[in-house]
Amino acid sequence: MVQEEFVLEDRDFRKLSKLVMDNAGIVLSERKRAFVHGRLGRRLRALGLNDFAQYCRLLETSGGDDELRNFINAVTTNHTSFFRESHHLDHLSRAILPELMTANSDTRRIRIWSAGCSSGEEPYSIAMTLLGSTASLAGWNTKILASDLDTNVIAHAARGVYDTERAEGIPVALRNRFTTMHDGNVVMNDELCDLITFAHLNLLEAWPMSGPFDVIFCRNVVIYFDKPTQMRLFDRYANVLKPDGWLIIGHSENLIGITDRFDAVGRTIYRRIR
Repeated sequence: MVQEEFVLEDRDFRKLSKLVMDNAGIVLSERKRAFVHGRLGRRLRALGLNDFAQYCRLLETSGGDDELRNFINAVTTNHTSFFRESHHLDHLSRAILPELMTANSDTRRIRIWSAGCSSGEEPYSIAMTLLGSTASLAGWNTKILASDLDTNVIAHAARGVYDTERAEGIPVALRNRFTTMHDGNVVMNDELCDLITFAHLNLLEAWPMSGPFDVIFCRNVVIYFDKPTQMRLFDRYANVLKPDGWLIIGHSENLIGITDRFDAVGRTIYRRIR
């Protein structure tokens, strides 16, 4: 048998689990132990540490803030794709956008938040859906806020450059219209980038924006939180959504027993009711 380079002792796993829960609200169950071991083993090697106990001590020191960010980035799962769960984007184009253009005709203002945007495929898909719809947004003040906890993926998203394999999920007509090829990569064009503001944001901390938003996408994010954290988060979402605003969550998520401030209007599509 090959001896592991670093052994993740129970006490160290408990400390790490508590740190990520306290700082990011993410639950690291025992089944995530191998994942944590693999991701953080790289950090130990990069820092020249001998074991996880040393790593825990580093995170707990007053000078460990920079490494705490690296730690959170390392244990955050970032799985996404262009036009993922496309029925949400179909609903945005066919139902939500036309209603917004009627309801907001006086302000000509639309605000959408992609919360937990990962490496950017979701907000770029939203932007393509808006600009590619039959309704014209010329003269409208339309903005998409795209936020994530992981500083590395936010930096990647802001560059707007993806390998061709990842871009295969973009419908051909939209890919031809809104992207270009450069050095073998697919590059999002300026029309898309101008709609989106990327920002690092911890959902558990104070939010620098107060809304109101017309639509919030928070897909496949809360599955990593415990129920009390989910309850607080969805209450905060309701507070920054317009009355009757839309909340769109992931296919494996639901609001049953979490909040009574939203009403289901479609598959994992909700509207604020109070």
